[in-house]
Amino acid sequence: MSTPLAARLLPALEKELPAAGELRRRLHAGPDLSGEEGPTRDLVLAELPGDETRLVAGTGALVRVGGPGRAVGVRAELDALAVTERTGVVWASGVPGRMHACGHDVHLAALVALARAVAATDGAVPLVAVLQPREETYPSGARDIAGSPLLAEQELIAVIGAHVQPTLPAGLVAATPGTVNAAADEFTVVVRGRGGHAAYPHLTSDPVLALAHVIVGLQRVVSRDVDPTSSAVLGVSTLAAGSAPNVVPDSASASGTLRSLSDPVRELVHTRLREVAELVARAHGCEATVTITHGEPVLRNDPALATLAGAHLTALGLEPARPMCSFGADDFSYLSAVLPGLMMFVGVDDGSGARLHGSDFLPGDDAVRDVALAMLAGYLAAADVENGPPAPSPGRTRSP
Repeated sequence: MSTPLAARLLPALEKELPAAGELRRRLHAGPDLSGEEGPTRDLVLAELPGDETRLVAGTGALVRVGGPGRAVGVRAELDALAVTERTGVVWASGVPGRMHACGHDVHLAALVALARAVAATDGAVPLVAVLQPREETYPSGARDIAGSPLLAEQELIAVIGAHVQPTLPAGLVAATPGTVNAAADEFTVVVRGRGGHAAYPHLTSDPVLALAHVIVGLQRVVSRDVDPTSSAVLGVSTLAAGSAPNVVPDSASASGTLRSLSDPVRELVHTRLREVAELVARAHGCEATVTITHGEPVLRNDPALATLAGAHLTALGLEPARPMCSFGADDFSYLSAVLPGLMMFVGVDDGSGARLHGSDFLPGDDAVRDVALAMLAGYLAAADVENGPPAPSPGRTRSP
């Protein structure tokens, strides 16, 4: 679907892409961890045009481009990960133990290109660049922005996001209506018993044995308690217990992740986790304490935005991918819970096998262009929602 606005914006965006590619490399070379993104934010602010900049969520910012009135929000994340880079490029991270291993450098550079294109295009719908901190950790930066009165002041039509996805071939973009990412929570189970000498197990209440049975018992929650036509993940990822081979410790702990695609399943898994841990521990003469940290809610795309964006993707030369839903999580869901939202997944698979959060993950130079075009498609879809899509060209009448 080609529109007059798209026809004016696309050349302006293409003009900005070389500079955006260079900006991406500068961002990649100087990553900042969650909560410490001030330098990254300031670097991006220096490249963004803007009529108004409001600092938000500590190290984040909202930048309005194109004047007052109803606007389209476009989100990009500021933070990097605590990963030691092993890509070998000359513009690799210059900070040991820090790396843009999730593509946030690509997202930021693409957003700058789009914002500059909007600023250079007469009659464009205003854009608000949402520079979000703390996407990779709790407390969520998107949650703080979604709850800020500064966001409400922006009069947003919708909020758009795009994320690189190495499970999709380059050139494909998934703009899927409905649920696309899971709710994500974290849990910790602490089992307390009575420690003692390992040679006298009958005088102890072994929390290690109890925890082992708790972990095995938890595997039945998804396989037996959750409706098989629904989905969930309950994964134990860490274990800690003891300090010596001949000592039964007083406590043992485990932690992990909970993922679900609906609120009822989320509540069920939480309830059964507590029940299994507490009752199994009690059966072994111990006590269990369960702590659940609520994370991102389910991420649901607005159906109208997804459909309209799919048509724009095709017109912009990108191929819409199959519908995509995963148990990954993104705190963009906090924003899409308060505004019509669209999160797109942009293919960057180059055959290398590199994956998100890996020390070798490095999308190619074309990724900045593809993400910028996806953001443009989402921006145009939101403009269509606001103004109404253009009427189709009248067809040619056949002669009798």
